[in-house]
Amino acid sequence: MTTRALFREDAYQTQCEATVIAIDEAGIRLDQTVFYPLGGGQAGDAGTLTLADGTVIAIADTRKAKFEGATPDDAVHVPAPGQEDALAKLKAGDTVSAEIDWARRYRHMRLHTASHLICAVLPYPVDGCSITTDYARLDLATVEPIEREEVESKLRALVGGSHDVRTEWITDDEMSARPELVRTMSVKPPIGLGRVRLLRIEDVDLQPCGGTHVRNTGEIGELRIAKLEKKSARTRRLVLELA
Repeated sequence: MTTRALFREDAYQTQCEATVIAIDEAGIRLDQTVFYPLGGGQAGDAGTLTLADGTVIAIADTRKAKFEGATPDDAVHVPAPGQEDALAKLKAGDTVSAEIDWARRYRHMRLHTASHLICAVLPYPVDGCSITTDYARLDLATVEPIEREEVESKLRALVGGSHDVRTEWITDDEMSARPELVRTMSVKPPIGLGRVRLLRIEDVDLQPCGGTHVRNTGEIGELRIAKLEKKSARTRRLVLELA
């Protein structure tokens, strides 16, 4: 049974009722979830699963499920250490209330959207990225110098421009016909599921992305470049933080 990924429909939904599909050494699978699993450079969500009797299981991380026939939406909720007594009460078929750590997720959303702005300001191929609670790191394939003050100024303008952010879907065939939309070198959009999810920042950027984002660039807030360095002869590393 495939998990319904509610975060793809509404990244602002923080809680849902769900049925336990399976429990194993990897974690807990649900029939639907608001938890985003680690992928595309973005960290997995943390939060809680609350049982019918009020028992709370702390979830430290969320990962993609690995089983035959698994899809990118299938997620495993990884319990935090020390949850043995609570887990002993849980079984397949039980109903739980799943709730994410919203403060953590919202920082991911703001920083992930900000990373798309970086792609607009610095239109170089992305050779690696990481979106965490504390920062967004992008490795850009370029030998060109990058001016910190100029980039920060352009980012402020894009954030202050309050551009709408929304998702769109195109077919696999349409995606194959538009390779220029793909900005990342190491992570490719999933082809073979019938359709591909795009993120559009109005008048700014359009590219495949399965992550969570804010609805408007104005929500990102003030940004600063914490680090800008030469990673290799042909790569520049930029680390972005919320100021």
